[in-house]
Amino acid sequence: MYNKKLPMEKEIQQKSARALILQINCVVILEQQMRTKDIAYQALLNRVRDGKSTHEDCLLLRTRVIGIGLHISLNEPPWNEAPILVYRNELRTELNNRAVINKAYETGRSPTVVIATDTIKAKKHIDLPDLTKRLLALSDNKTEHLPGYLPLVPGMPVLLQENIACELSLWNGTPGIFHELIYDETREHTIGSDEGIFTADTVFVRNAQYALVEIRKSKIKKLKSLGPLIIPIPVIEKTFEVNLEKLYADKGPIMKMLNSKKLKTTINVKRKGLPLVPAYSITTHKSQGQTLPRIVIDLNMPPGMVEVASAYVPLSRVQQLTDLVILQDFSINALQVKPSKGQIAELNRLAIIFKQTKQRYAHYFV
Repeated sequence: MYNKKLPMEKEIQQKSARALILQINCVVILEQQMRTKDIAYQALLNRVRDGKSTHEDCLLLRTRVIGIGLHISLNEPPWNEAPILVYRNELRTELNNRAVINKAYETGRSPTVVIATDTIKAKKHIDLPDLTKRLLALSDNKTEHLPGYLPLVPGMPVLLQENIACELSLWNGTPGIFHELIYDETREHTIGSDEGIFTADTVFVRNAQYALVEIRKSKIKKLKSLGPLIIPIPVIEKTFEVNLEKLYADKGPIMKMLNSKKLKTTINVKRKGLPLVPAYSITTHKSQGQTLPRIVIDLNMPPGMVEVASAYVPLSRVQQLTDLVILQDFSINALQVKPSKGQIAELNRLAIIFKQTKQRYAHYFV
């Protein structure tokens, strides 16, 4: 009997992406270092990228570990404004929530939390306990990057989570400073809701329309009636899939009830929310491609697969070693992860295409 297991959606997407990449026949490899200005630090980064870090590299980085080679406070300038780079979305969310509350306390304001609006798309009505709260509590990397709870306070750093207008430099990952939330004041909003994660004076808004964000990289310099570089970021809609079995992993009887009613264990959710997240803490994945003035990192990797990028990406976001602070001591093993055979093979394949590209377009490589 033919019983081949059908591929999962993620596997299909990965194979499709790989097929598209293999069709690329023109490659340009950037050979000049444009970010790192510290020559000794650049040499260290090159060794980390190849998994060949030395004991001397480890000693050099330890000069930036708080309490060992460095005696500073993260509560004082300039480090109180440096983003903390982390590996897990859940930790990033928790750090950002606390930072927003602290910012509100410092400025004498009440934090505002925008609550996303979720609509469940299902043929049969699904009546599950706490379903709304469980959906809102999902990490935004599982909800098409629209957070269920978005804490805001004027003056805080944020990141765009959507390609709003790439031609105007308003794309996913663009940093900005939040200024003001525009919402329908005639509709429901509450103070001191029972959401549990925020302070009692928090204002919860369920009818946001758009946020005014200062985006210095934007090509829009001035809009009528708004201040310089202030861009309105509107509420958007996204649809994502949720596995109820995972959502209620702590509630065994729930799944028995679903099975007894012959309900599907996956649902589609349409979410309406602001495509923004606080940027006091950023995942290392989200930081790729950015040059940051200062950063705080931790080189102790979470359980799971550790890759070359796990250490190289956070370490290489700054221009020099003195722009970096490390939270705690670490093992040299974190710096000696070698590229996999697959990664090496892919780099060699791209190098061959690069050589062919230079021959084909020699007049551009003068």
